[in-house]
This record gives sequence, structure tokens and C-alpha cells, in this order.
Amino acid sequence: MFADKRGVKVLLTLLFLWIAAYSAFPQTSSSLTSAGSESQTERITRLEQAVTEAKNSADNSWMLVSSALVLLMTGPGLALFYGGLVRKKNVLATMMQSFALMAIVTILWALVGYSLSFGTGNSFIGAFDHIFLRGVGLLPDADYSATIPQQTFMVYQLMFAIITPALITGAFAERMKFSAMVLFMILWSIVVYDPMAHMVWGKGGLLNAALGGRFPTLDFAGGTVVHVTSGVSALVCALYLGKRVGYPREPMPPHSVVLSFIGACLLWVGWFGFNAGSALAAGPLATSAFVATHFGAAAAVVGWAGAEWIRNGKPSTLGAVSGAVAGLVAITPAAGFVSPMSALAIGLIAGVVCYLMVAQVKARLGYDDSLDAFGVHGTGGTIGALLTGVFASRAINPIFKDAQGNITGLGVVDGNAGQLLNQFVGVVIGWVLAAVGTLVILKVVDLTIGLRVPEGHEIQGLDLSQHGEEGYNFEVSA
Repeated sequence: MFADKRGVKVLLTLLFLWIAAYSAFPQTSSSLTSAGSESQTERITRLEQAVTEAKNSADNSWMLVSSALVLLMTGPGLALFYGGLVRKKNVLATMMQSFALMAIVTILWALVGYSLSFGTGNSFIGAFDHIFLRGVGLLPDADYSATIPQQTFMVYQLMFAIITPALITGAFAERMKFSAMVLFMILWSIVVYDPMAHMVWGKGGLLNAALGGRFPTLDFAGGTVVHVTSGVSALVCALYLGKRVGYPREPMPPHSVVLSFIGACLLWVGWFGFNAGSALAAGPLATSAFVATHFGAAAAVVGWAGAEWIRNGKPSTLGAVSGAVAGLVAITPAAGFVSPMSALAIGLIAGVVCYLMVAQVKARLGYDDSLDAFGVHGTGGTIGALLTGVFASRAINPIFKDAQGNITGLGVVDGNAGQLLNQFVGVVIGWVLAAVGTLVILKVVDLTIGLRVPEGHEIQGLDLSQHGEEGYNFEVSA
């Protein structure tokens, strides 16, 4: 009897607990659902924020690396490439020109250059809204790039402003005074580079393809801004200064093709930051520009070396590395707009044409472009800018849209024959601005402090006459 009572109590207790749990279950379930819903919303918000931060960090990291790669193009890349091409008595003076510009242009860019290039001005030049880098902070400027700080964008563009005037130094190598070079480059950066950069890449620029320019010129990474302006200015400098003492009667071979070879290899590597970095993000467009850059350079090596092989019976190392630079120059404006096969075509054409310009046209016209800055950069930049209007494709970069928002063709092969005219306008403006601006600046510098070193200093070499040192000391101590 006692056992039965105990069993009944247990059953009643279990029944009570079951009823209590069952009664409480709907409320508990509702509370859990509400808590789970709130937690899920918070998690989604945090996840979206984390994804955005990760993308911004990735883009910013890529752009900082790209900035370093572009700086590497000037020093040591260009410094070694140009330094090896001159005679040994001028190696330090030539390298010093590139190195000095890394410092001088940086200061000038911070004071006024960035504002004139990327400030909000008119169709031809920026205003002074960012003078002394005012307002250039750690938040993005959505007009240029929504995922990286404006300061990152500023320093990336600075590297372009550094290497562009440095390219010109190849035309007047071995004969311009260092003081004249400094003054000329300061004025040139303000009068030629900054307006051209604003017209092609700046807000409201006349040639800006992304922000509604009057003549939308496709220039992904500087075919007109960098290479046309520097190449044409180089030609004007070579013509204005005249020939080196003894040119062309005396042989003036490069003193070290090894240095030039190393410099060219560094230029090739650095150019990935130059072109792929111009996507301003670590995304598919950067990949496309990276591939196009490499393919264009490789094809130009084959084009230049092949043409030289046919003409001279053997390909030279100097010809091969010059071809690589010519291809890199030509693919620069097209890198973010063309397919790999189009990049091969552009590189091959540029390699052959630039070789003919250096090997035949220069000799026939008789000008002394010491290191072929015009033959490679002026010619290659012009070819690349025009061929961009031929091969640019919406499949790579759908930058153009009609009034209804539909994507339209980019180049001739993409059904937009009119783009070739826009490219031609951009090239002509680059040529005229560079030629006229350079000529005026040269005249001003010549009348004030003089441009060219005395003949005795030129014969002695600029290393000693301008800097009081020598690049090589072969004396053996006792």
C-alpha cells in the first residue's frame, strides 16, 4: 500500500512538471525566437561592417604597395636604366637627377601640385582647395575612389608626378647643369604636368573619361599624362640644348649595359604598380591591367628584338630591354581597357615602331636625344594612346553609358569609332602643351641661370664638374 502511494506521488509529480513545462513552452519559444532574431540582425550588421572594412583594408594595402612599386620605378629603376646608358664620367650625375626629383617633386606636390592636379577647378587646371594638402585626410574622396583614404590616393598620384619629369632627363643627359635641371623641373611640373593630369584625371577635366569630360580620352595609367608629355618635352629639350660635344662623330656607347639591364627589370616589375594600381582597388580590373601590362611588355621585346635581328643580323640585350620599356609605355593608357590578345598586338606594334624611330628616324633627323626618351616614351605613348581607341572593350571596363544607363562601346573594335577622335584630341593637347610649355620654360631658365654646362665641364664629365665626385674608383691602394 505504501509503495502504491509512493508511485502515485511520483506520477503526480512528473505530471505536474510536464504540465508546467508544456505551459511555459510557447512563452519560452517566443522569447528565444525574439532573442535569436535580435542577435541575428546584430550579427548581419557586424558582418556587413567587417566585409566593408576588409575590402577597404585590402584596397588600401594594394594601393600602398602600388605606390611603393611606382616609386621603385624612379629609384632604383630609372636611375639604373639611365645611369648605365651614359658614359662612366656621368653616371652619378644622371642617377642624381632621378634621385633629386624624388625629393623635390614630393615637396612641390604637397605644397601645390596635388591641388592643381586633383582639386576642383575648371576644365584645364585645379584650384587651390587642397593647397598644403588642406582637407586631404584619411577619409575617401568618392569621386576618385570610395574605398581608400584620400591621402593614399594623393601619395599614389605623387609617384606618377615624380617619375614623369625624371623621364625627360634622358634627353639632355651629359650636358645640362644640375641647378638648371632643378629649376626647369619645378616649373615644368607646375606648367605642364599638373594641367595635363587635371585634364585627364581630375574632377571636371576637359579629357576626363570617367567624370564627364568634353573629350573623354581613355588613359588608364598615363599614356598622355606621363609619356606623351615627357617624351615630347624630351624632344624639345634635345633640340634646344643641341648635341653633346663630339656627337655623332665620337662613339658614345653605354658604359654599363648590366646596370641598364637591372634597371629595366626593375621598371618592368614596378610597372605593375603603375598600371594595375591605377584600378585603385584590389579587384578584377587590377588583374586585367596586370595581365595586359605583362603581355604588352613581352610582345614589345619580341617586336624590337626581332626588328633589330632582321636589320643587324643579331638581337642585342640593350635592344631587348629597350623594347620592354617601349611595350610598357604603349600599354599604359590601354591597360585597364583591353584584353590580353589586344595587349599583345599593342606591344608588338610599339616594339617595332619605337625601334624604327630610334634606329632610323633619329639618325636621319640628326637630333641628339641622348637616351632615346622621345623615341621610346613620346613615340610609345602616342602609339599606345591611339591604339587604346582601337582596342578598348566594354567587356573589360564598362566605363561608357548612354543617357538611359546602358553600357556602350569603348573603342573601334567595340563599335565606337568616334573614340579614336577623342584619343587623337587628347594626344594633340598633350603634344601642344608639352612642346609650348617646355620651350617657354627652357627659354626662361636659359635667360636667368643658363642651361648648359661649359664645354670643359662637359668633357670632364658632370660627376666631377657638378657634384665633385666619381662613380668608380679603380685605384688600388698600396
